[in-house]
Amino acid sequence: MATVEAGQPTAVPDTERDPNYGEGEHIDQSQTDRIIKGDKVELQDSDAWECLGYSFRTWRKWQILIVVFFIQISINTNASMYSHGVSFVHKQYGVSEQVARIPQALFLIAYGFGCELWAPWSEEYGRWPIQQLSLFLVNLWQIPCALSKNYATILVFRILGGLSTAGGSVTLGVLADMWEPDEQEYAVAFLVLSSVGGSVVGAIIGAFVEARLSLPWIFWVQLIMGGFVQAVHFFCNPETRSTILLDREAKRRRKTGKDPNIYGPNEIRGGHKISAKECATIFWRPFYMFFTEPIVLWLSLLSGFSDALIFTFLEGFKPVYEQWGFGVIQLGLAFIPILIGYFLAYLSYMPSIIRFRRKRKQNPDSVAPEARLWWLLFLAPLEFLGMMGFAWTSLGPDYGIPWIAPMIFTTLVAMANYAIYQSSIDYQTAAYGPYAASATGGNDLARDFMAGVAALYSTPLYKNIPGRPVQYASTLLACLAVVVTIPIYIVYWKGPDIRVKSKFAQSLDKTREERTEKRRKSSLAGLNVEKAGREHREKV
Repeated sequence: MATVEAGQPTAVPDTERDPNYGEGEHIDQSQTDRIIKGDKVELQDSDAWECLGYSFRTWRKWQILIVVFFIQISINTNASMYSHGVSFVHKQYGVSEQVARIPQALFLIAYGFGCELWAPWSEEYGRWPIQQLSLFLVNLWQIPCALSKNYATILVFRILGGLSTAGGSVTLGVLADMWEPDEQEYAVAFLVLSSVGGSVVGAIIGAFVEARLSLPWIFWVQLIMGGFVQAVHFFCNPETRSTILLDREAKRRRKTGKDPNIYGPNEIRGGHKISAKECATIFWRPFYMFFTEPIVLWLSLLSGFSDALIFTFLEGFKPVYEQWGFGVIQLGLAFIPILIGYFLAYLSYMPSIIRFRRKRKQNPDSVAPEARLWWLLFLAPLEFLGMMGFAWTSLGPDYGIPWIAPMIFTTLVAMANYAIYQSSIDYQTAAYGPYAASATGGNDLARDFMAGVAALYSTPLYKNIPGRPVQYASTLLACLAVVVTIPIYIVYWKGPDIRVKSKFAQSLDKTREERTEKRRKSSLAGLNVEKAGREHREKV
């Protein structure tokens, strides 16, 4: 019979996915809601902690995360590289440039919904097979785009590509499989770097493709990158989802005769079964939280607006830098300051992460979730300053302004964009506990949806405002930045009061209390399980 080692973290029932968890089975309440069916006893996290992602060696965790990092780069390259195919589509298929941008917009919008569509399946069947299937489909849809003979083919398969992209809902899940919320700041900061940086990498690579190759190569290059990361993921990354690993460990123990009555979480529930109702509930929850949780709504809109700025730059850089005679490749290289801004913001988070981790180790209750927004308070204003500076250094060489001036201000915008995404993801993970996946899902949906819309309005915005269209467009965005960043300060100061009224956020405190109590009782776990099993068999 399985025993639980004292001091090991214990599992929390998967009540978010299955509200009827344990219905019809014997539940040993003294032993972390362990299911016992006849002679079958559920294997829990605490019984096999050494087999889970949390117990992977540090180098192994970071190796897995680096592969996920490159997957995110590949995914976001798909989202942005198409912008360099717009002129090709316009000329080759005889559609207007605005119509030629629609496949990019629809890819991003479909990507936002695709993240939510893939999430429940990664919880049920594991991260590895779902990520492989997603990568395979995304790569597959590149082929008809590359071989297309008409505009409709590109439109349809770009939408399919977006829907097939698992994205952050799965990659953040992999991260959560290996680090607990109070230990994951370094990993979150690193992974966010790939999420925001991928679109810029796509813009830079796409510029060289546009200048020297043809439309099909926009998609062939994406396929080459996607095929490479899929192969690396296939050979280098293991499964990390805890329920899948527990199922495997239970089968191994039964096979060796060590624990003939032990079964994994999915096995004891009757296998991999997810009803249409459960799937619909999981899919709907991010939208429900988006519209009913003020914190999720504010931070998601802020994050979405900030990401839309970057995709606005994809179109807005052209009229700005053409004043200095920039060609296609030079326009692509003009995105390098954005990458520099991302790296600077990433490095700037290290002191605050170290500081608050040290405080949590000394006293776990001394650091509220809102502390994860602390550094954002200082970096968020850079969005306004960067956009305003970019606006009025865009007057060009006629006013004696060097081309590097708007690039410097672009770096400030990038720092703010990174900080907004990093802090909002990190904070929502801490504030919403077991509902963090749904909270961050709304964040991802807002980012992708608003970025998709930005792909349509960016060029008209920078061309159609009377007077000084380039300067006025960026000034308008700077003013909007002030409005959308105000909620950061409200959440930082009033967050605890807001969370008190939220059943989702309060579940975090409840979960922590449950885990503390379960750790206290864990030394008697083996005896409790055996006793519960005997009593159940006697009743039967």
